[in-house]
Amino acid sequence: QGQLEESGGGSVQSGGSLRLSCKASDFPVSRHCVGWFRQVPGNKRDGVAIIDSNGNTYYAASLEGHVTISRDEGENTVDLQMNSLKPPDTAMYYCAARVCPPGYGKVLGGRLLLDSNTMEYWGKGTLVTISD
Repeated sequence: QGQLEESGGGSVQSGGSLRLSCKASDFPVSRHCVGWFRQVPGNKRDGVAIIDSNGNTYYAASLEGHVTISRDEGENTVDLQMNSLKPPDTAMYYCAARVCPPGYGKVLGGRLLLDSNTMEYWGKGTLVTISD
């Protein structure tokens, strides 16, 4: 089973930026759909952004324009750049992945890819805190 490890979380003031990184072990990110989810206590885990094996990207509608997902196949990492952060963005951010043959990301589509039930592997999370 693949392993994922997140890094880059922390505390920033409103309006600031953070870059989260997800390092995959035991499997190539280039052959998986990999992305980011976030969760606050008492709420479900919501999809933020996904990049599929073809490099297509999918974003939660409410976050598009404020976050950018990217992949480094040499480092086997998937990063999430977050800008213009606000206190409601405070959450635990999780990296997740699933096996994704070429073209499968388009078959599933953004709605399913951004559903936490679609993912197979999960990291332990990194905390992001945004203060006023």
